[in-house]
Amino acid sequence: MKRRFFLTLTTALFVLASCAGAPAASMPVAPNMVQSSAVDVANLPLNVDVATVRAIMERDDVVLLDVREPEEYAAGHIPGVRLMPMGTVPVRLNEIPTDKTVIVTCRSGNRSGQITDFLRRNGFTNVHNMQGGILAWQRAGYPVEK
Repeated sequence: MKRRFFLTLTTALFVLASCAGAPAASMPVAPNMVQSSAVDVANLPLNVDVATVRAIMERDDVVLLDVREPEEYAAGHIPGVRLMPMGTVPVRLNEIPTDKTVIVTCRSGNRSGQITDFLRRNGFTNVHNMQGGILAWQRAGYPVEK
């Protein structure tokens, strides 16, 4: 009985020790930590993850466009994002810059995906959808303004 207890205890300690991993100082940077200088905004994919948007959002050549309704925007939005509700986009095309990278966002990525497709069909070439919308942004722990 004592022998079985000792073997179980030894095995448990070995498993716990092997799960401890390396000290924090030598751990690699988290994969979702993207640095702005490493991002080539001219070659972004159609759908962009929130880590990439976070890394590039303060650049002068990037504009974030929120296509949710005003009530949704007021409940919480990405700092610095421009509000342009989905239904108003067709009559406000002249307000969307053509000389900058435009990242479109919404609640979950559905409406922004539709608007991204609409804008591309209407001649905008550097327009991208933020995958997962503000929900993914909040899950990632990024700041939200109210």
